[in-house]
Amino acid sequence: MEGPLTGVKVLEVANWLAAPSGCALLADFGADVVKVEPPDGDALRGYLYNSAGIQPAVNFPFELCNRGKRGITLDLRRPAARNVIYDLVKQADVFVTNLLPQRRERCGVTYEELIQHRPDLIFVSVTGYGSTGPDRNRPGYDYAAFWARSGIMGLLGEPDNPPPPQRPAMGDHSTAMLVAGSVAMALLHRGRTGRGQVVDLSLQNTGLWVLAADVQAALMGADPVRVPRTAVPNPLWNHYQTQDGRWIMLVMLVSDTYWPNLCRAIDLPDLEQDPRFNSFLNRYQNREALIALLDGVFARRPLAEWHGPLDANGIIWAPAQTIREAVEDPQTVARQPFATVTHPSAGDIQLVDTPVKFSDGGVGVRGPAPELGQHTEEVLLEIGYTWEDIGKARED
Repeated sequence: MEGPLTGVKVLEVANWLAAPSGCALLADFGADVVKVEPPDGDALRGYLYNSAGIQPAVNFPFELCNRGKRGITLDLRRPAARNVIYDLVKQADVFVTNLLPQRRERCGVTYEELIQHRPDLIFVSVTGYGSTGPDRNRPGYDYAAFWARSGIMGLLGEPDNPPPPQRPAMGDHSTAMLVAGSVAMALLHRGRTGRGQVVDLSLQNTGLWVLAADVQAALMGADPVRVPRTAVPNPLWNHYQTQDGRWIMLVMLVSDTYWPNLCRAIDLPDLEQDPRFNSFLNRYQNREALIALLDGVFARRPLAEWHGPLDANGIIWAPAQTIREAVEDPQTVARQPFATVTHPSAGDIQLVDTPVKFSDGGVGVRGPAPELGQHTEEVLLEIGYTWEDIGKARED
């Protein structure tokens, strides 16, 4: 099926998650993505995910980040392999890499070298800390660059408790969306001007953007800190535990509008006119007392019994769902966010689909991730190599 990026050729020299995930989205949008791996493969191929003692038959992190691509193998430590890369670049629109700058130089895949073979190339760099600055060559997974160093980790959790860990690939998948959007914008720019350019993304910058509200406050002179849930400024923007140990998230930022509704929902209509709580200012000044009161109220019933009264009174809220609940949520199912693909060894499997819906179609998972080196000959034949050339390249 054709998509918005049908006809666009992307060459990926990247491993692990952020850059490959971005290229997976480009493939979902219709681009022809060729993934270049070393002969022993992307390190993610060897990653074993063990959750609750279950080891799936499919390496699903690799499938998720590399679906719909074609795969070739090249040993970029060898000069002969670099010549193959240069031949591939001549027919590529976009080159995506997460190699650190010093490694690009060793492998001969810097922007300056590649534009000698494709002057209007769009060169996309995705690293932990970016291609400039003192830490340009510092390695950094998203746990380090996105989560910890951006300030997100330091602002989460109760003040006297250790900060929580992030879940796998949160920063990688956030950055992947920026990769896809940035490539689309760079292609639009090249269509108008005829010029390629460097697109430089970092996991740390993504973290600063995700935390932008607090970062902006810091730029204005504030010092955002952790606030205990027992003393948040707006008790109607807080989480409360139910009788069965589940959590409810209330999100009523304009609390005066919703205060009467909440009083009815919790079956305490007289609370509306309580002088301690009858305005935002009074609720703020007496927030600890109100939070303690609401703690007691929500603890009287299990989660299932709160859905009806909260919804009936127009409360903005959500339950803290388990992942299994989130996957099976009727609203989730109605949006059809999962795609079924046929895996060469596991049969039909489901993958998380592109997170955006296009009314004109043509966007979505196009197939499984490639086997290691699966399309090497196919891709090289397409760019004019003969079988003799391929045989010699293998020897070299």
